[in-house]
Amino acid sequence: MTIIMFIQKLRLQNFRNYSKKEFEFSGGTTLIVGKNTVGKTNILEAVYLLATGKSFRAGLESEMIAYESEIARVKGRISDGEPATQKAQSRAESTDLEIILTRGEVAGEKVARKKFLVNGIAKRMFDFVGNLKAVYFRPEDLELVTNSPSLRRKYLDQVLFQVDKEYGRNSLSYEKAVRQRNKLLENIRENGVPRSQLLFWNQLLIRNGEYITNLREEYINFVNNFEYPVSNIKYLLEYNKNIISPARLEEYAEEEIAAAATLVGPHRDDFTFRLKDRDLNAFGSRGEQRMGVLWLKLCELEFIAQKTGQRPMLLLDDIFSELDEEHRNLVLEIIPNQQTIINTTDFGLIGDRDLKGLEVIKLE
Repeated sequence: MTIIMFIQKLRLQNFRNYSKKEFEFSGGTTLIVGKNTVGKTNILEAVYLLATGKSFRAGLESEMIAYESEIARVKGRISDGEPATQKAQSRAESTDLEIILTRGEVAGEKVARKKFLVNGIAKRMFDFVGNLKAVYFRPEDLELVTNSPSLRRKYLDQVLFQVDKEYGRNSLSYEKAVRQRNKLLENIRENGVPRSQLLFWNQLLIRNGEYITNLREEYINFVNNFEYPVSNIKYLLEYNKNIISPARLEEYAEEEIAAAATLVGPHRDDFTFRLKDRDLNAFGSRGEQRMGVLWLKLCELEFIAQKTGQRPMLLLDDIFSELDEEHRNLVLEIIPNQQTIINTTDFGLIGDRDLKGLEVIKLE
């Protein structure tokens, strides 16, 4: 049986444009209506931050802290159970999740830039992530098709961090090992340090890298085999995995020393969207690219549910103006399957659809 995860309350302090604000959400569907720039996306960003530990848009995490403030807080009360009714919500067990953001200094004292708490107890990031699960869909996700490989790797990480704590641990260890190994490569090039010192870091990278690659491949295989009626045409992801192994490290040994950089491994992975035999980035129309991303997001929702046994929240950020009527109706059919929070400037875009437990938050 799949558990439905939902957020009951969200408290924001010095977060983006909110100095102090509390929101309550329907266990079914909450519609946030308001003009552009009033802070609708900031609410979804805060919820997604509680799910993944990271922002989907901030280049620097300090950007989430209100101007001239030293500290920001995002706190949510989450529950599991059947959220359709208030009675069910009262029976569900609740957990308080909180993230404290700083610029690295408070009242002249150096502090951590980010702190994670579960029921008031400090946690490491990969022990915090996954308490709340969420899938986020916004018009800018079209960049998954058209933008750089680093954005697609970030996307894979944000999905997989939510379903597997070991993936988070392996990723953190891998990233640290790459940085240390790159310094050592520079030392070998500049100072003649023996190459034998690479052995420890090579073994660490291979062990962690294999775990990362295997789970990424599992997700992409799931996506490619999951049937979702986004259109009558089959989309696919082609995983361009950059395998790390003793043989490949040996093959690129001279190039790595010359570049003082690790040239093989999952930190250089990529994937491409394909429609039949076409690369959607190079040969897809904007409409086909948009539908490809919608297909991926719907598959992501099902992957998280099947992998964890917990139905994630669905966060929709002003997407209805980007979809045609057929695909808008498809999303509306999926909305009741989990708690959903929708941002829109136009209430009329969802039509007169009867959405389960609908509540409306109007922002002025």
